[in-house]
Amino acid sequence: MHDIKAEITQLRQQLDFHSYQYYVLDNPQISDAEYDRVFRRLLELEEQNPELITPDSPSQRVGGQPLEGFTPVRHNLPMLSLDNAFDDSEMRAFDERLHRLLEINESFEYLVEPKMDGVAVELVYVDGLFIQGSTRGDGATGEDITANLKTINSIPLRLRTDVIPAPARLEVRGEVYYPTEAFRKLNAEREKAGEPTFVNPRNSAAGTLRQLDPRITAKRPLDIFVHGIGQIEGIEFNSQSEAYAAFGQWGLRVNPLIQVRQGIEKSIEVYYQLMEKRETLPYEIDGVVFKLNNVALQQQAGIRSRSPRWAIAYKFPAQQETTVIEDIIAQVGRTGAVTPVAVLRPIFVGGVEVRRATLHNQDEIDRKDIRIGDTVVVQRAGDVIPEIVQVVLAKRVGSAEKYTLPSNCPACSTPLFRPEGEAVLRCDNADCPAQIRNSIIHFASKGAMDIDGLGEKLVALLLEKDLISSIADIYFLRKEEIAALERMGDKSAENLMAAIEKSRHNPLERFLFALGIRHVGEHVARLITKHFKSLENIRKATEEELLSIHEIGPQVAASIIHFFSQERNCTLLAKLAEGGVTPDFEETETEFASQFAGQTFVFTGALEKFTRKEAEKYVNDRGGHAASSVSKNTTYLVAGPGAGSKLDKAQELKVQILTEEEFLNML
Repeated sequence: MHDIKAEITQLRQQLDFHSYQYYVLDNPQISDAEYDRVFRRLLELEEQNPELITPDSPSQRVGGQPLEGFTPVRHNLPMLSLDNAFDDSEMRAFDERLHRLLEINESFEYLVEPKMDGVAVELVYVDGLFIQGSTRGDGATGEDITANLKTINSIPLRLRTDVIPAPARLEVRGEVYYPTEAFRKLNAEREKAGEPTFVNPRNSAAGTLRQLDPRITAKRPLDIFVHGIGQIEGIEFNSQSEAYAAFGQWGLRVNPLIQVRQGIEKSIEVYYQLMEKRETLPYEIDGVVFKLNNVALQQQAGIRSRSPRWAIAYKFPAQQETTVIEDIIAQVGRTGAVTPVAVLRPIFVGGVEVRRATLHNQDEIDRKDIRIGDTVVVQRAGDVIPEIVQVVLAKRVGSAEKYTLPSNCPACSTPLFRPEGEAVLRCDNADCPAQIRNSIIHFASKGAMDIDGLGEKLVALLLEKDLISSIADIYFLRKEEIAALERMGDKSAENLMAAIEKSRHNPLERFLFALGIRHVGEHVARLITKHFKSLENIRKATEEELLSIHEIGPQVAASIIHFFSQERNCTLLAKLAEGGVTPDFEETETEFASQFAGQTFVFTGALEKFTRKEAEKYVNDRGGHAASSVSKNTTYLVAGPGAGSKLDKAQELKVQILTEEEFLNML
């Protein structure tokens, strides 16, 4: 029995160590298979000797029976809310109030951290053992969700004490969140199963934590960052940052993006840094929290009834807002796709005024039961087109009108059709004015021929004045025609003519992308031009030749062959050539041009030396492929601070993981 006890203790220590390395430090030391073998051995011994099972055993993360309900938990110290600031002047006013209150002239040291958009919880440890976890509730009383919190692998069941002894009692506050990529996957699975989807990751985290059956919670990859101090017995901290350092030593997960800055101006700089990184993070943040770092000053500043005087949340512009659908219209794209678009009562979302939102297709309208006159939740993330998240049914009016897409094209009246296997209606008329207009706008766009000055309004005006009717007509425009247009003039006309002239000699990959062939984006255009090296070779390419290119599938191959087989497209290419458009393949072979040939890179977390787009360009320029998600074909994952579900997936698939510094060394 002594030997069995010793082995069980050793197995638990092994598993605790490797869980800490994997879930907290993102630094796995053994393979998943080896971890599983150790875990199975522990289960085997505990099954044979149930009297040796302890609450902190890794086997106890998921309980057996569902709960009947959640019991109330009274917090020893209230879990307070934070006051909010919405601009720099309000942050400076917060700093000035603290100076007046504390009667201190020197600048304060602030701890600045991302404000997680998740669910606030409290974790309680007694003599290092996790004994209770609860929700914030009303701040004074929450609900006991210990069983569900135990399923989160980054929450230690026993504190690590190899560096700092565990206090007699430790209460910490944190934010449980649902990683964004896992959230999208969850919603896709729920939608496929006909189940209602979650509005956002925070709602999904809250719903998951309130499952009465912890086995359901265990199936969802929740995570946590610890960020607050409750009651502590047996140790005192001089600063917030000192407490966070101790949390890390005890095995509690602390956000790596936290910074300590001197003075409010330097602290505000962090807000803008994090706002810029916001869309690249694997979790949602809705602002930045500023805390006086000095604990003695925190205590001196005190608290109000609901919030501390020494901390504030500087909120980002909202990414979700509520507004009303005033109309729904059908919009025709350059490939003939007819998309329903909601015309909204104007609303600011994420700092940008939103007047329209895509509804994707008729199936999406029917699934969400979206009607004209409905009050809806609108979402905008980064540069993504705004979309309707859900209808606020409680505010539906009796006059709300159902919408069905028209059976004929709204731009040219051609009957619409729905290709087999697609959800989108299409107009098959190549002379459709809406398709022509959008194809010209695409042709002139920055990623394509990059004709500076030829934007949507000017394209519409040129079409209205019958100066152009196709992309080829751009190269037959005369300066005096452009100068005579409203709001143009000689200088504007001269600049546009220079941009048109410059575009005549663009690289072949840009030209191929600019033609707007279905399924041929920038990356595919680059692959094709690199393989065939001339427009003539691409035009003559067979399906077999196209399919021989890595990443080119039957759908793309068929689309390219179809495009170049159409007589109208052959005529268009001839007219472009007549207009002096001579796209050439640029042979950029250098000692590095094929460095990453056949290799796929994925970037995750917050990159610090360059933007995500710059990093992906480095890969593409060296013959590699930059992908957005991790798969069995991924060669490297480059992980910056805040890496989440992509890192987990890479570790699961045994993908080689690089730091940003290691990637730079490769370059």
